[in-house]
Amino acid sequence: MNLPLIAGLTAINGWTAFRFWHDKRLAIVGARRIPERDLLFLAFIGGTPGAFLARHLFRHKTRKEPFSTYLQLIGVLQAGGIAGWFLL
Repeated sequence: MNLPLIAGLTAINGWTAFRFWHDKRLAIVGARRIPERDLLFLAFIGGTPGAFLARHLFRHKTRKEPFSTYLQLIGVLQAGGIAGWFLL
C-alpha cells in the first residue's frame, strides 16, 4: 500500500467515526440529525471500519433497521472486493 492511500483511508474512517459521534450527540440533545444516507455514504466510500468502530464505542445505531442491514451489506461487498483484488 502506498502512503496516500493509507492517509486517505485513515482520514475517511476518522471523519466517519466523528460523524457517528456527532449524530449521537445531536440525538441526545434532540437536535436535527445527520441523515442516515450521509452516514451510509461515508461507509460506502471507505469508512466502513470507522462506522463499525463508532457504532460499538458510542452505542449508536446498533439496532436501527434497515440502517444496520445496509451497513453490513456495504461491509460484505467491500470485503469481497478486497478479497477479489488480492486473488487476482
